[in-house]
Amino acid sequence: MLSIDRAIVDAIVAHARRDHPDEACGVVAGPAGSDLATRHIPMENAARSMTFYEFDSMEQLRVWREMDDRDEAPVVIYHSHTATEAYPSRTDVSFAGEPDAHYLLVSTREPDSEEIRSFRIVAGVVTEEKVCILDAGVDPHAVQSYMFGQSPATVDYECSGR
Repeated sequence: MLSIDRAIVDAIVAHARRDHPDEACGVVAGPAGSDLATRHIPMENAARSMTFYEFDSMEQLRVWREMDDRDEAPVVIYHSHTATEAYPSRTDVSFAGEPDAHYLLVSTREPDSEEIRSFRIVAGVVTEEKVCILDAGVDPHAVQSYMFGQSPATVDYECSGR
């Protein structure tokens, strides 16, 4: 399960909307060895494509070095899909090189709403996971859980699986 602060999700969605119709991409870093996503790092899509994203190699090197210097790791790697559902494409799966990362996808195909889903991608195997959005602005102990793109019956508002 991915637990992530609402402010970070809002920033990712804003980035995806800002770059639309091109795919947006970036990373959310967190302390190495943890599963805590704390620092949003929007990146440029070097491909500048509506159907593909690619980190700029120099920017990626800089960001990964910075994370290393701060004893951080890429907890979330995200990108948007502009015309399709928030599900990893074959290309996304083939380029997924961080087995410990959550792969968050945002679909901006609908102008008035977005679909947000998270996956683990390890050795070419895609596994969808629940997204727990922590809303620190309301109550630091309040949690909302979403399984974006799934039926409402599967939503666990108590995050009892934590």
